[in-house]
Amino acid sequence: MTLLRIDASIQGPMSASSELADLVLAEWAAARPDAPVVSRHLGAEPLPADAWAAAVGGAWTPEADRTEAQKSALALAAALAQELRDAEAVVVAMPLYNYGISQHAKTWIDLVTAGGAPGEQILAGKPVVLLTTRGGAYGPGTPREGWDHNTDYLRRVLADVWGADLTVIEREFTLVGVNPALDEFTEIAALMKKTAHDNATEAGKALAAR
Repeated sequence: MTLLRIDASIQGPMSASSELADLVLAEWAAARPDAPVVSRHLGAEPLPADAWAAAVGGAWTPEADRTEAQKSALALAAALAQELRDAEAVVVAMPLYNYGISQHAKTWIDLVTAGGAPGEQILAGKPVVLLTTRGGAYGPGTPREGWDHNTDYLRRVLADVWGADLTVIEREFTLVGVNPALDEFTEIAALMKKTAHDNATEAGKALAAR
C-alpha cells in the first residue's frame, strides 16, 4: 500500500503542519515498515508558477503546434495526476497563509486538475488525512471568524471534487510563543497543540490499519 505525502509549508523544520504529518507518518511506518512512501514538498521544491496556464493552453492547442513550454507543462500535470492515482493513501499538510491556501498548494491543485480527466474523482474512496494549521484563531466568536479561506476550500477540493474519504485535523494559535502579542493565549494554545498532536497520532494509526 503506497502512501503519498504532500507538504506545502515554507517554514522548514519549524513547520507546525509538517510536524503533524510526521506524527501520522510515524504511526504508518511503525505498522507498515515496508510500505512505500512517496513525498512531495511543494514549499521546499515549488512547482513552476506558470505551468498551469501553459498546460491549459496546451490542452487547447493541436499537439503538432504545442510549444515546448506547453508540452513540458502538460507532462508535469499528467505526472502529478498519476501520482495521486497511484497512491492508495494520502497525507496532505497545508498551512493557512494570508488567510488562504498557499500559492504552492494552489499551483499543485490546478496542475492536478489539468492533468486529470474532466470530472475525474482522482481520489475516489481513498483515505486522505488533511493537516492544516493557522497562526491565529479563526473559530466562532473570535475577531477573525470567517477569515479562514483555506480549510473549507481544501475540503471542497479533496472530498467533494476529488472524492477522498477525508479526515481533517486542525491546529490554531501556532504563532503563540512567536508573536508576543499572543502571549495571553499560551495555555489554550498548548491545549490546541496537544489535541492536534493526539488526533494526528490517532489518524496515523487508523490510516495504517485500513
